[in-house]
Amino acid sequence: QVQLVESGGDSVQRGGSLRLSCTASGVTLNHYAVGWYRQAPGKEREAVSCISRRDGSIYYEDSVKGRFTISRDTAKNTVYLQMNGLKPEDTAVYYCATRDESIVVVRKTSCSSNMDYWGTGTLVTVSS
Repeated sequence: QVQLVESGGDSVQRGGSLRLSCTASGVTLNHYAVGWYRQAPGKEREAVSCISRRDGSIYYEDSVKGRFTISRDTAKNTVYLQMNGLKPEDTAVYYCATRDESIVVVRKTSCSSNMDYWGTGTLVTVSS
């Protein structure tokens, strides 16, 4: 059974930093595409950052470029999202998701939400 568990969400002030973790069981994340998504109140879910195992492509949503960094820790079967320079508009529930790459889901310019496995989310709140 595949499980993804997100952690690291918190309440911070504008300009602060957080590191979100997505730890998996039942699947080896290093073999899969992994994405971080977020959903703010009253808004649709959007892809924030995704990483491909197939060709190493990394996607960042425009508003987070230069502030967020996605990375893998193979030994811990974990994918991180380092978030710096946080803004109130980053406030959302953040989810990680994964799937195999039998289809292309991650490109440098896009990241699909067509993922097979999802975590339950971690809340990030940024105050001004």
